[in-house]
Amino acid sequence: MVERISRRLFLTGLGVSVLSGQALADAPLHSLRPQMRGDLPSGAERLIEAARLRGEVVFAVADVETGAQLEAFGGNQGLPPASVGKALTALYALDVLGADHRFETALMADGPIENGVLKGDLILVGGADPLLDTDDLANMAANLREAGITEVRGAFKVYDGALPYVFSIDPGQPDHLGYSPSISGISLNFNRVHFEWKRAGNGYDVTMDARTARYRPSVDTAAMRVEKRNLPIYTYQPSARQDRWTVARAALGNGGARWLPVRKPALYAGDVFRTLARSNGIVLGRVQITRETPQGQVLVVHQSDPLESILRGMLKYSTNITAEMVGMAASRARGADIQSLADSAAEMNRWANETYGVTGIAMVDHSGLGDASRVAPEDLVTALVAARKDGALRPLLKSFALVDSQGRPVRDHPIKVDAKTGTLNFVSGLGGFMTAPDGSELAFAIFTADVGHRATIPRALRERPDGARSWNRRSRKLQRALIERWGSLQGS
Repeated sequence: MVERISRRLFLTGLGVSVLSGQALADAPLHSLRPQMRGDLPSGAERLIEAARLRGEVVFAVADVETGAQLEAFGGNQGLPPASVGKALTALYALDVLGADHRFETALMADGPIENGVLKGDLILVGGADPLLDTDDLANMAANLREAGITEVRGAFKVYDGALPYVFSIDPGQPDHLGYSPSISGISLNFNRVHFEWKRAGNGYDVTMDARTARYRPSVDTAAMRVEKRNLPIYTYQPSARQDRWTVARAALGNGGARWLPVRKPALYAGDVFRTLARSNGIVLGRVQITRETPQGQVLVVHQSDPLESILRGMLKYSTNITAEMVGMAASRARGADIQSLADSAAEMNRWANETYGVTGIAMVDHSGLGDASRVAPEDLVTALVAARKDGALRPLLKSFALVDSQGRPVRDHPIKVDAKTGTLNFVSGLGGFMTAPDGSELAFAIFTADVGHRATIPRALRERPDGARSWNRRSRKLQRALIERWGSLQGS
């Protein structure tokens, strides 16, 4: 049964803060869709109108204990969820893999070992660990030496077949954006390489390395050349064994650094491991990539943190590659024959239908980076209500701060919110849980999007398009206003 908040209850109980005058400055360029329904409480209508957002606004909110829907607007209409989709991915991975699941990366010997000499191949076996970093490979190299290996006479191979290879999470993003790297069965440092530059005389000293807090091994699989130009700032050109970048000299200034995506993950991981093995006295040959399931003696195993911990970090920092790797690992564990992100997302959509009985979830990836994904807020709320009953998700979500009229976080706000945010240019979302002042708990999802305008932005300008920051800021204000409205109505 659907319960709706009455106008009378709203008028007598409302104590929400509404959007500031600055948020009212830009009039909408076209009307909101869906059109306002006659049964929509006027308070929510006024908040949506005050946001002055081009595009569409949809939301749904329900009582966690009873599952009763309290209020919805366009609740069955799907919009891009952006990173709010990671909440669904977390539920998927927890259900399929389990909270205690650990990913394993191994060193395997394919051949006999005599007096510390491996008379065969050494294989670095990727196990889809999204958090594998240079420190972990350094420990594995040291452990290989401690296991007695001093020489490898065969080949050095890297197995990356635990997951399909994906060139870019969202090919529509500019090449240089570190949050849309490649994916394969082995990932190192979130498949990013550190590019740093410093002015040196009339030119620049440039480094490309796989740095962590403890190590800074340089890499051969990524190269940067400074060119005398203004635009484009970056260009990318793949070769057989190297990511080749150029950067505009005019953009460099005196110095700086940024992370660039890695497009050859297995070569990158192998390149770094060779350096770390050499520091332990073990010289390895040129990296060879294999997708054939390796056989042989396991010499060293590195285990990841438990999945629950991995997901907590994913939701806090919104790491796209983590979402994609755990999502694809879950699809593989379900026995799905996946060859792409879209295949894996389709498997997750089927799981959502089987588990929650929803049909309005149509993700194209596991991170929400692809703007072709669609999620209906009512269906996400259905999943959140079910998840809250087993207590799996809310403890992993980040606290969402409500603010005062000056935009400052209110520490002792009577409404407590744990949620996942989602932001693309001209797309914003928020979904999760809130506890009202009276102690009642609600699940909610709010999506806003100007899909039409977003589609007009050229690929090269998608990092910081004009108007996106102010649009997203107004959307976030609307999200907070709706949450305070629901909290006040429940509290009354």
